[in-house]
Amino acid sequence: MDLYQITKSGLKAVEKSAFDLEKDIQALVEANLNNLFDLQFVSSEFTVGEFRIDTLGFDEEASAFVIVEYKKGSSYSVVDQGYSYLSTMLESKAEFILEFQERTGKALKRDEVDWTQSRVIFVSPAFNTYQKNSVNFRDMPFELWEIRRYSNDLIGLEQHKPTSKESVEKISKSSSVISSVSSEIEVVEESDHLSKSSETCIELWDQIKEHFLGLGDTGLSTKKHYVSIKRNTTNICYVHFRKNNLVIEINRGIEYPDGTKSKDFFTLDDPKNYCRERDFNWASGNKGANYSFDVKSKDDLEYALWLIKQKYDSMQ
Repeated sequence: MDLYQITKSGLKAVEKSAFDLEKDIQALVEANLNNLFDLQFVSSEFTVGEFRIDTLGFDEEASAFVIVEYKKGSSYSVVDQGYSYLSTMLESKAEFILEFQERTGKALKRDEVDWTQSRVIFVSPAFNTYQKNSVNFRDMPFELWEIRRYSNDLIGLEQHKPTSKESVEKISKSSSVISSVSSEIEVVEESDHLSKSSETCIELWDQIKEHFLGLGDTGLSTKKHYVSIKRNTTNICYVHFRKNNLVIEINRGIEYPDGTKSKDFFTLDDPKNYCRERDFNWASGNKGANYSFDVKSKDDLEYALWLIKQKYDSMQ
């Protein structure tokens, strides 16, 4: 990814500045783990079994552990390393829970973790063609992110997303480790959610999605129980698919144990009293808050878009 600065005389290329060490990448990402990947930092250099995990994070929305690994070279197999890490995690669940409790001071029970949503994030200045192709399956529990540093303290972060519709089942029979992990971990796709809903609901979703993806700085994130619309890396809303309606939750923000609220805590203008308020607890001890409402027909659509747009606008 090339960056350019707009000047009076035209575009000027922003020069790249290489990372000297993997540790430089790790320090930068760990200090900004929540902003970059929406993860709670748990620990660094966590040793379990024969592996030392660079960064252990926790996805509060998915209630799942996420392993983050940093690479500068290309002489390694993403598939082999990723599945080995996940296999170790699934075989050592108690150690991961204990690490979380000791590092965060928060209680976490085994049944509060959704192990099916475990995943590995690889961060590197570049991935070669072989590495990208090796994970080009629609349901692999890995993410490849290329990170680049530029002059003037600029950082670029770009995800390599799979383009194939093939399933990892195609190669799982050739490896007992892949087969074992795949039997426990579930990678959910948008189509899995759509299959639960009527044609009317799917059409409503397509219009909502088209409206917000057209804004340019938004994207989708598919989780086990919902599809979220994001602005950059922050969730705007969560869409739950039902048979005859969409349940949409707009992210209000976080209330901390001491009663204070996050700086971006959001209050919705809802003159029709369309929304319900819902509070819930995170594993971190923080309390989340959402506005929730139903979209059942085209008559609901215009008002629903206006409600969601309020949250989008508040994030500028």
